[in-house]
Amino acid sequence: MERIRQATPADRPAIEALVEAAYALYVPRMGKRPGPMDDDYARRIAEGQAWVVRDGEVDAAAADGTLMALLVLEPQEHHLLVDNVAVAEAGRGRGLARRLLAFAEAEARRLGYDEMQLYTHKTMTENQAIYRHLGWELFGWTTEKGFERAYFRKKVG
Repeated sequence: MERIRQATPADRPAIEALVEAAYALYVPRMGKRPGPMDDDYARRIAEGQAWVVRDGEVDAAAADGTLMALLVLEPQEHHLLVDNVAVAEAGRGRGLARRLLAFAEAEARRLGYDEMQLYTHKTMTENQAIYRHLGWELFGWTTEKGFERAYFRKKVG
């Protein structure tokens, strides 16, 4: 089982590269850069909101230390916001997104939340299907900061 750990300042360049690659395919669909591509990852790391999985933490036999996945969790007043889930191309199909979301649920429970929320852009239909499959409920559509967003929530069990 991979080790999900808090990101450190040394992870920042790899996080930024992973996010650029993971979200690049959405730029033509959206007509602009998705928000995560311009996030302040130094701040996210300093505030303890960024979590990562590196390749050696997934499979020690084939370890090269490549950043495989990122999770950003942002505490809110009434819920834990899953602000970003990004998986490197090389990490896809290994269940990393599912494991990161399960980790987020465990963190929400540990922090005393009974609900998690996340949002995704309307053009990110693959993500919407994944969230529904994993038990997330679509509860609203809105336009914020120039982005048309679908909001999902999940009760913490």
